[in-house]
Amino acid sequence: MAVKYTVVARGKPADPSAPKKYYPVLKSTGRVKARDLAQRAAEMSTLSPVDLAAALEAFLTIIPQELAQGNIVDLGDFGSFSVRISSTGADTADTVSAHHITRTSAAFRPGKEFKKYLADIEFEKG
Repeated sequence: MAVKYTVVARGKPADPSAPKKYYPVLKSTGRVKARDLAQRAAEMSTLSPVDLAAALEAFLTIIPQELAQGNIVDLGDFGSFSVRISSTGADTADTVSAHHITRTSAAFRPGKEFKKYLADIEFEKG
């Protein structure tokens, strides 16, 4: 099954008189919840959907805790999570402090197997 996209016209914010260009924008076909993932995974294993949902919930609780301790969460061929920051600069190295950090977010880097699936995605206009 292909991932659908639409076409959107976008101008240059810095130059409103510039001609617009057209870009593909992905269209979501839905949302999958943790309960649905647990049900599907139960069909592939000897665990019950309830056991998998509990394990998934614990897993999703632990990942942010590990990131908050400064760890990279490495999930093998699936990929890894780490903390990413945005910051402002200071005039000297001695004056840099945590106050210069303006935003934190989680970064995901796909692993080998994950990248294979991404490389094989087919797209169709829709």
